[in-house]
Amino acid sequence: MNKLEGILWDMDGVLVDTGEFHFHSWQTALDAHNIPFSRQAFRETFGMNNTGILKLLLGERFIPTLYEEISTQKEISFRQAIQGKVALLPGVSGLLDAVQKAEIPQAIASSAPPENIHAIISELGLGDFFQAQISAFAMPGKPDPAVFLAAAQALKATPSACVVIEDAIAGVQAAQRAGMKCIAVTTTNSASVLSFADRVVANLVELTVKDLELL
Repeated sequence: MNKLEGILWDMDGVLVDTGEFHFHSWQTALDAHNIPFSRQAFRETFGMNNTGILKLLLGERFIPTLYEEISTQKEISFRQAIQGKVALLPGVSGLLDAVQKAEIPQAIASSAPPENIHAIISELGLGDFFQAQISAFAMPGKPDPAVFLAAAQALKATPSACVVIEDAIAGVQAAQRAGMKCIAVTTTNSASVLSFADRVVANLVELTVKDLELL
């Protein structure tokens, strides 16, 4: 890649480690309907939007009213839980700053609802870094590439000239289906299951703009 036109950041598990907040929020919302939710189910669905998650969990029980009730309660619980408790993951601040100084546009491309994106960006004061904040909540969810293609379009960037930073298997798959390079961070999944990404890192501490350009 010669000229980077956009860096597309997933949010949960990439910018911030919100896994436990999501897990317990899902458990609370699902327990009210006697629906079990294991750590295994959490790992298998992390990175998907709520529609995809609940279609898998509910199966034949999936109906719009039940979906809305569980999804709404889960996200309310999540936003309450994160207040004053989220922090950037190692290396994120430095890389955001380096990319901004290199004048490469940046966007968030997350499966989270817009309200969650706004809550976390506001909580951490990150608004100035991103030229676009795209939610896949009402789109086909990852591994569908829709959210990454929408983010590239918002930045007026060529998909093949974008790099995605992800932590979820479905997210890496979505990036590849969008024709983009992808760096996978092992926040949520092991390096072995993310090995099909263009590069796998434990964190973003030592990652530079040059590393992104050389993908």
